[in-house]
Amino acid sequence: MKKIHYILLFAAALVMVSCEKDFFETTSPSAMDVSVFKSADMTEQAMAAIYNTFGEDKSFRNRLCGGYVAMNTDIEYCNKGSGQAKESSLYIMSKGTGDLSTSNGKDPWAYLNSAIERSNVVIDGIREYSDTTDNDFRYLLGEALTLRAFCFLEMIKLWGDVPASFKSFDGNDLSELYVKKTDRNVIYEQLRIDLKEAAELMPWSANCPRSAANYTGRPSKALALGLLARLDLMYAGKALRPNVFTEGGTTDCSVRYNIDDAAKRQEIYQEAVWACAQIIKEEDNKLQNTYEEVFRDLCTDVTDYSQSEYIWSIPFANGVRGQVLSLTGLKFSTNCPGVLKNTVSYGSGDQNNTKCQAMIQIVPTFLFDFEVGDTRRDVTVCPFQWEYDNGSGVSSDESVFPADKPADKKLYQKLQDASSLYLGKYRAEWMIRSYDSNEDAIDMPVLRYADIKLMFAEAAIGSLENNAPSNLYGISAQEQFDDVRARAGLASKPLTMENIIKERAFEFCGENIRKYDLMRWGMLGSQLALTMERLANLDAGTGEFAGRMDSIFFTYKQDNSYAQSGNAYVFDKIYGLRLGDKRPAEYDKTQGWVRKSFYTKDDSRHLNPETYYLYKEGVNVDMRHYWPIFDVNINASNGTLWNDYGY
Repeated sequence: MKKIHYILLFAAALVMVSCEKDFFETTSPSAMDVSVFKSADMTEQAMAAIYNTFGEDKSFRNRLCGGYVAMNTDIEYCNKGSGQAKESSLYIMSKGTGDLSTSNGKDPWAYLNSAIERSNVVIDGIREYSDTTDNDFRYLLGEALTLRAFCFLEMIKLWGDVPASFKSFDGNDLSELYVKKTDRNVIYEQLRIDLKEAAELMPWSANCPRSAANYTGRPSKALALGLLARLDLMYAGKALRPNVFTEGGTTDCSVRYNIDDAAKRQEIYQEAVWACAQIIKEEDNKLQNTYEEVFRDLCTDVTDYSQSEYIWSIPFANGVRGQVLSLTGLKFSTNCPGVLKNTVSYGSGDQNNTKCQAMIQIVPTFLFDFEVGDTRRDVTVCPFQWEYDNGSGVSSDESVFPADKPADKKLYQKLQDASSLYLGKYRAEWMIRSYDSNEDAIDMPVLRYADIKLMFAEAAIGSLENNAPSNLYGISAQEQFDDVRARAGLASKPLTMENIIKERAFEFCGENIRKYDLMRWGMLGSQLALTMERLANLDAGTGEFAGRMDSIFFTYKQDNSYAQSGNAYVFDKIYGLRLGDKRPAEYDKTQGWVRKSFYTKDDSRHLNPETYYLYKEGVNVDMRHYWPIFDVNINASNGTLWNDYGY
């Protein structure tokens, strides 16, 4: 459904955008006034209205940035609810939820459609009224085309087939107010045209005009090309879709190729290779030296494009918009604010109502899949939450600290059980600002350079060279694959699809990518089923997990750099988090060693399949790749929207 969005576009409302930039500082006039598109300043303010939708409640600010959108997978799950993985099967794979499908028009569907309509206003206005030979207007047109393409791709990922709204509503023909749900291939084809045009219009980031220059919060040629490659891999891949596109809806659906013609699929892969090659040739210095540095820089607000691995991140303003870390960051307890480095509080409300929700948690089998020496493991997977013993006994964990350690008032990493492994890529202790609200304002990552390298390698396999890619555009696909592994401290491996599938899991866990990778490979249902089998083996200590340790053995070391004041303790030696680990010979609880159960507590199994599962028994995962279109949106669509897939 389209809405009328020829409205006043006030930049003052755009509190989400980084205050470091002067973008959006001028109050914008009505977009109905064609003089808007005679001025680059005014057109930039019209562009600001698109970004404004990203910062609204139930948009990218909180519902489209974390555990709601890309769960569950073989490596991560949504922890919304009681803290058990089972909650996500009820929350994500059912028809609508109160958090997502409210009846007041404030929902992800409405905001993405709003962003698309506002993009249409800018695109049509620039094409009709602006001087498109001027570099500023060329950039702004490319930016609007890119943002519109991004929003369409997000909608396809969430709902499959959606309306193809590529023209702004001018009010002259009321029949144009409602646009029917459309076969997604029609949208893919238009976006291919749009993104190639955008790549021609926009320069590389260093040469972008005005406040967009060298800034990760605004698009550049690299983003247009990178989104084109991402689109192409989706388009050439598989998807859950109606076997025959049927107005009104159908249950005759299956996971199949979007494109039946193998030659056309190969052509699309070749386009992805070309798009990635342009970026690699221009920007092959963007892979940061260490994996941890990528996420530390994000948490410390590094938005200088030349210093960042990110090609684009959605920008949020300090303290007023954005809940990326609040929703998906490393867990710290309600006792830690004011003690853990860079924390003040949880924000408004009762402190027992935690604002560091850790909605993304790690499937425990994934912990054991990392190769020895892979530096990504300890950045990605944290078997602890931050805890503070304030001396009152409220959070005291006497068994953790031997008698010769401080008895109270200590900040420490508290070992969790196997069902509670947290994502460690976004951490309050890495921030340079204070975490004092659930609006933490960490920018939302969308595309980084490592993805370009791995997409190039994957697309090369699907292109002319077919499983044995050598040099394409003078670039070695094997070397691109190896570069990502080398950064993680690993040796070369043969470039095969099997290895690509594994590598992308290790590289992008928790970044809203894995689910959509599995969907386009046609593997979501099978991988979840396989992971459920592996979880049962891990729980029982059988199969590949035979001989796993029941307990974790560890020691602490003091590191007060994590505390605002007082003592802080972090893990030093730790055993039991790799297959083949044995009880350490030096274990002696009188010498600071601690032993804690990892899989059971009081005979209760943390990974009991009856309470810990990635999808509910009886759910056909391969009919539940997407959210349903919410009833509130269908009811307002004048018959142009419907649900497929048995919703």
